[in-house]
Amino acid sequence: MTAQNILNLRHQNIFRATVNHYISTAEPVGSKTLVKEYDFHVSSATIRNVMGKLEKAGFLYQPHVSAGRIPSDSGYRFYVDELVTPNVKTRKQVHQALTQNSDEQLWGLEATLQKANQILSTLSGYIALITVPQQNYARLRHLQLLPLSASKVMVIVVTDMFQPQSVAFELEYDPDELTLLANFLNHHLQGRSLEEISRLDLDALDQDFRHCAELLDTICQTVAKVNQNNLSTPILVHGISEVLRQPEFSQLEQLQTLLHLIEVRQEQLFPVMFNREGEEGTTLIHIGTENPLEPMKTCALVSANYYQEEVPVGSVGVIGPTRMFYENAIALVEATADYISASLTTQPELA
Repeated sequence: MTAQNILNLRHQNIFRATVNHYISTAEPVGSKTLVKEYDFHVSSATIRNVMGKLEKAGFLYQPHVSAGRIPSDSGYRFYVDELVTPNVKTRKQVHQALTQNSDEQLWGLEATLQKANQILSTLSGYIALITVPQQNYARLRHLQLLPLSASKVMVIVVTDMFQPQSVAFELEYDPDELTLLANFLNHHLQGRSLEEISRLDLDALDQDFRHCAELLDTICQTVAKVNQNNLSTPILVHGISEVLRQPEFSQLEQLQTLLHLIEVRQEQLFPVMFNREGEEGTTLIHIGTENPLEPMKTCALVSANYYQEEVPVGSVGVIGPTRMFYENAIALVEATADYISASLTTQPELA
């Protein structure tokens, strides 16, 4: 029996009420509760019959023989796909909270992400996750060339998205020329992405520096290695204390495995959150057993990409129990992702 042949309008309304009540109370839902608290104008027996059909379809189940019913992962999936509309009021609420008394141009990107993560966690009541933008789209703010020995140089790269990174490499150089080269590169490379720098056309160099083309190519390729050596993308985490209030995480062992994943095994979590091929406006929702990672099999993850110049560079998400306020969570995640995308496009131009 499928959703198409059992869920008429009455069934959908009763199912929606069952899910909403369970989300609000964390208590199994019985037919008498629905009759008492929802205006269905039908008997308890009718509602009980509908709930029985929903159970046979796999959308509800009884955790105990004498208990009411709660949604299954399949039930939540149908609920999310067919019955949920992101809360417009919640979108406005998070937008107002994010933009109140803010000036991202003074803060910088890291502070913007930290603020967004804190607000997302507070408003959702779940663990908020924001991936730091992927390194290959970071733009160069400044580079410095430091002589380490007669044949070794360190290049220090500062981008608009990360802490300074450095790479040492072998190089035959003239000390007097090193400073001039650094100034030249800062002038020509500032504001370019590390991806772009790795593909720089050195034939377009100024006449005065063409004799240094090979040297400059070595430096540019070394700068690009900063990108290659930092492919792991950090995930900012906020709100672990929030999720402790949820009864689903009362078991310490279950909570520890989830926190270990979030804090230590982020390289496994990142590809679950970030949809490299996703079109703008696409929201990913993993519910319970749909999650590919074992510590998340009892959780729900809602995530959406944020963009820089229409390119997906990072992701925003919340992790909570499958008993999640999906209407609010989806709206909060989408609004936060939109806010970060807008912040990336309004970052001040690099001089």
